[in-house]
Formats: sequence, structure tokens, C-alpha cells
Amino acid sequence: MSRRLTLGFSPCPNDTFLFHAMTHGLVREPEMRFEVILGDVEELNQAALSGELDITKLSYAALGPVLSEYALLRSGSALGRGVGPLLVSRGPIQKNDRSNMRVAVPGLHTTAYFLLRWAFPELATCTPMLFSEIEDAVLDGRFDAGLLIHENRFTYAERGLHLIADLGERWEAGTGLPIPLGGIVARRSLGAETIHAVDALLRRSVEYAFAHPEASASFVQKHAQEMEPEVQQKHIQLYVNPYTADLGADGEKAVRELLRAGGYPDPALFA
Repeated sequence: MSRRLTLGFSPCPNDTFLFHAMTHGLVREPEMRFEVILGDVEELNQAALSGELDITKLSYAALGPVLSEYALLRSGSALGRGVGPLLVSRGPIQKNDRSNMRVAVPGLHTTAYFLLRWAFPELATCTPMLFSEIEDAVLDGRFDAGLLIHENRFTYAERGLHLIADLGERWEAGTGLPIPLGGIVARRSLGAETIHAVDALLRRSVEYAFAHPEASASFVQKHAQEMEPEVQQKHIQLYVNPYTADLGADGEKAVRELLRAGGYPDPALFA
């Protein structure tokens, strides 16, 4: 009898691209079936913190608090260089005014917010909201600045927003490591054998996506909302890379450094 596992990931192109094959039977594990739950990254972080799902995407900044319940998979990560969140505003803001900025952020458990606090610890007023609404919230003056992730990093300049800081560049300059944005975890109670099988299946799904990018096109488009096809492709190319197939030694080091900076100095990451 096959085992039914709940699986959470976001509707963003990078996630739908890499999960498509394993959720549509193009790569299979006979003993597994998946019940897919789609959610914004902060919704998935909250689900992980509440222990609601068997397998889920989450921000690496949310990994430390759940490591007793969840093990990290080596496949599926959004991690790399030049992929960090961007702090933007409607116009230049003087350095001595930055501590008073009202900043919209995509969730208080996101890696983006962690990197913001790491780079600008003096910021006092940060308000969480849905990531896709931040750009407009800055443009219409509700906030002085906004922290952009995902596809908005490709659209902010043409909409007239000003870059204050690329937080990924700051992380890379400060650590010499790639930026660990998000990863996939599995409930430890599933057992090591099942977790390793899920990890292997996900790696096959990523490899299938790389080899057959056209196969997932309609699935990606279906969940990409109003995103232009060109932006979808940029999104996938930016966030899906060799680290997605396998975290590797460099990727693991980056994850451990982020966890250390968050107060988790020597975590047991894997099953």
C-alpha cells in the first residue's frame, strides 16, 4: 500500500518547476503519493513551525527552530550567488534617516527578513505582508521602503523604485558564501529510510526538470498569476541551479553559517 504524504511548496516558478515531475508521476516512488499544499513562503514557514506537514519548503531562517522535528533534504534548495533580497524605496534615503524607515517585509520568519536585520540591525519598524504586495505598498507611499524577493527583483527598477541595498551582496561579501534562501525539510518521524527516498525522488524530479523544461511549462504558468513568461524564466534560472539538485559542501557550509548567525551553532541537519 502506498503512503500518502503531505507536501507543501510555493506557487512560485522555481518551486512548481522543480516539483512538477514528482507530483505528476513523471518520476515515481511506488510507495509514495503526495497531497500538495500550495502556500506563500511565510505560510509554509508557519506550517513548519506548527508541524503541520510531512514535507515542506521553508525559509532557511525558519529552519533552526524546527530541526528537532524536521530533517533537511539535500535536494530542492533555493541557494546561490546573486539571488538575495533587495531593499528598495521610492527615492534615495540618507543613511542617517534609515533607522526611522517604515519597511514592508515578506514575513518575520523569512531569510529575507533575517538578512535585513543582519545588515541593518538599527531598523525599528518592519511590517510583514504578502511579498507580491510590497512593491505597490512602497510605490503608493504606505511604506518608506520594501524588502523584495522572488519576481519583484526583476520589475522594481522599471517601476521607478530605487535600490538601497542588495542584501545578498552584503551576505556574500561578509561570509564569502552563497546565500541560503530556502530548503526542503521532511518530518523526522517518517524515518530515515523514507526521508532518504523522498530526497532521492526530489533529486530525480529536479534532474527531470532540467532535462525537460518544457514538461512543466503549463504547470508553472498556471500558478504564476500575472507573471510574464520572460519573468518566469528569469525566476527559474536565478533560483534553480546546481545547488537545487544537491546542496553540496559549499551549500551546507552556507546553511550552517546562517544558522550559526541565528543562534544555532552546531545543528544536526540531516536524517
